[in-house]
Amino acid sequence: MTFLSGVLAALMMAGPQTPPPAQTAPPVTQQGESTDLGEIVVSGTARDTASRFVENIGAAPASRQLARWPQSVCVSVANLSAEPAQFLIDRVSRLAEDLGLRAGEPGCTANVVIIATVDAPTVARGLVEQNPSAFRPGGSGMTLTKAALERFMTAERPVRWWHVSIPTDSETGQRAVRLPGEDAPAVNVSRASRLRSDIRDDLNKVIVIIDVDRIGAATFTQLADYVAMVAMAQIDASASTAGLPTVLNLFNEPQTTPGLSDWDLAYLTALYKAEPNRSTAQGQAGDLTSLMLQARETGEVEQP
Repeated sequence: MTFLSGVLAALMMAGPQTPPPAQTAPPVTQQGESTDLGEIVVSGTARDTASRFVENIGAAPASRQLARWPQSVCVSVANLSAEPAQFLIDRVSRLAEDLGLRAGEPGCTANVVIIATVDAPTVARGLVEQNPSAFRPGGSGMTLTKAALERFMTAERPVRWWHVSIPTDSETGQRAVRLPGEDAPAVNVSRASRLRSDIRDDLNKVIVIIDVDRIGAATFTQLADYVAMVAMAQIDASASTAGLPTVLNLFNEPQTTPGLSDWDLAYLTALYKAEPNRSTAQGQAGDLTSLMLQARETGEVEQP
């Protein structure tokens, strides 16, 4: 088995998973000089930072909301020796556990595939051309655009990534979109409302490619935090993050970006705590902003 075919085998689509228990999100943040979160009063500056995070760093497929892993992650690393590979696996898995997910045991079916290489564009293009349906399965709302996939293949970046998510019936846990050659699935619509949908978005797999010749002054620990961030959430590869306290600035400001920031962790905490089936991007953004502020003010955010 060749290197690329081995990676492609790890990228075969996993089946739908049983939905986790429903969670209730707090009220959406409103405009004003301060926001009351129970006993907590949040300054306008903190609210502005949270809003900028939510507005800038996420990248959901068209007409869908930001997805998250529904239950568990299984991390695989290719092209690294045993010690650094295990370090990456442990870092991503530990963050996943801190967010309430299960980390896969050895031998699990990988849904987070991390590849190290000295020629990321060639590896990315080879993977896509050998199995295009692994990257764009054909179901509505499962991936970003063809143009985004082209950038994944051609951009000169230290780290590149590609997410596949699945619109999922929030009651049954079954896929809610039709794939080519299939009949349209039946979706329960009895619970839909103006604020909530019957469909949530579940991450299904992510491939992360590290170009080892481009990581510059970043340490391996910093790199592992960066990879963990993009593995846990649909991060916009072209996000404008200047001035935001985030690990996403690592390759522009390695000396002042030690790793995952408290704001990064607050964002991820909010994403995994928010109600998963908001009907609009605006509603989800409001939930995330409120929950980010709540996580920071209550001390819920802790560095792993």
